[in-house]
Amino acid sequence: MATLQIDGTDRTPQVCFDFDNNRFSLVGESYPEDVAEFYGDLLSQLTAHFDTLRGEALQFDFNLVYFNSSTAKVVMRLFEALEEAAQQENRVVVNWHHEEDDDNMREMGEEFSEDLHKAQFNLLVKEG
Repeated sequence: MATLQIDGTDRTPQVCFDFDNNRFSLVGESYPEDVAEFYGDLLSQLTAHFDTLRGEALQFDFNLVYFNSSTAKVVMRLFEALEEAAQQENRVVVNWHHEEDDDNMREMGEEFSEDLHKAQFNLLVKEG
């Protein structure tokens, strides 16, 4: 596979899925009008790719400044897929980026991290 790159808009995040190097990111805001339409194929591609990995290193960066409750369900599914990938002997690193003064995004990251037992979770304050 190659790299899947989608530019962000005022309602959807920038998506960069580098399948060859197992580096994935969501950056920006996420409140698309149709969450299933925006994320459906992305989740399918990711889970299919994760299912093929054994003994690999992969990294997922969540660098979201805002997301709605529908996106939260997608993020939960992403965390489940990442944990499953870690259970398949992959080294999975999840980086949750947040602004220093954004307690809400920090707390959301902490809550999502509770579902990770095999995958490594890093709560990172954005610099600059």
